[in-house]
Amino acid sequence: MMRTRMVSLLAALLFLSSLASAQQVLKLSTTTSTDNSGLLKFLLPPFEAQSGLKVQVISVGTGKALELAKNGDVDVTLVHARPSEDKFVAEGHGVNRRNVMYNDFIIVGPAADPAGIKGEKNLIAALKRIVDTKARFISRGDNSGTDQMERAYWKDVGAKPAGNAYVSAGLGMGEVLTMAAELQAYTLTDRATYVAYQAKTGLAIAVEGDAKMFNPYGIIAVNPAKYKDINYKGAMQLIDWITSEAGQQRIAAFRVDGKQLFFPSATAR
Repeated sequence: MMRTRMVSLLAALLFLSSLASAQQVLKLSTTTSTDNSGLLKFLLPPFEAQSGLKVQVISVGTGKALELAKNGDVDVTLVHARPSEDKFVAEGHGVNRRNVMYNDFIIVGPAADPAGIKGEKNLIAALKRIVDTKARFISRGDNSGTDQMERAYWKDVGAKPAGNAYVSAGLGMGEVLTMAAELQAYTLTDRATYVAYQAKTGLAIAVEGDAKMFNPYGIIAVNPAKYKDINYKGAMQLIDWITSEAGQQRIAAFRVDGKQLFFPSATAR
């Protein structure tokens, strides 16, 4: 009797193992904001249940996410740096780019506000004041979408904090927010990750609302003509679902502390 039960148990385990191995994996490179905020944990399960695919998420900065896609290491990429996305498609690395959602960037910093920028609506004026007051600023420094926008902002300012007032961390957004809190410094962040980390860091919003701080996200399939083993069918299943009414409603429904962090934009071009 015991032997029969053991054989049955072993057979069941082998069956479940074969089902798991048969489940097709879809590799997604994406920016840290979609992962750190908790969005993907909320968004992907309904898609996985419907499609039978298992999404393997690789969360890095946008620059690295696009590089992984360029090298054929993933099947699809979800990022937020429109000029880099357009270049990626134009060079033949990706196809079928679609708008997915948007939120915004904000400048956050210590409650004491050493640069006196709290409530400033002009981003460039606020950054100039950070430079002039020699307040400390922590940069992602990782070629992420946030880092690319920050570099463009400093170019508009015409300068950035000098010496040790400017720290290029080379880290993800959550880690940079933690560092900014520890060093009582300012940083540029997407709103979603800030809200997810607000209780941990105690950082306050200093600057928000400038049109320059608009932050759109796009999804792109890796070009199957370039890499024959790409799971293009799975990539398009995800793209079609995330831009469908069901996917867009799921994005809109995501909340942290009752706050909507991402806004659907699939109907925009």
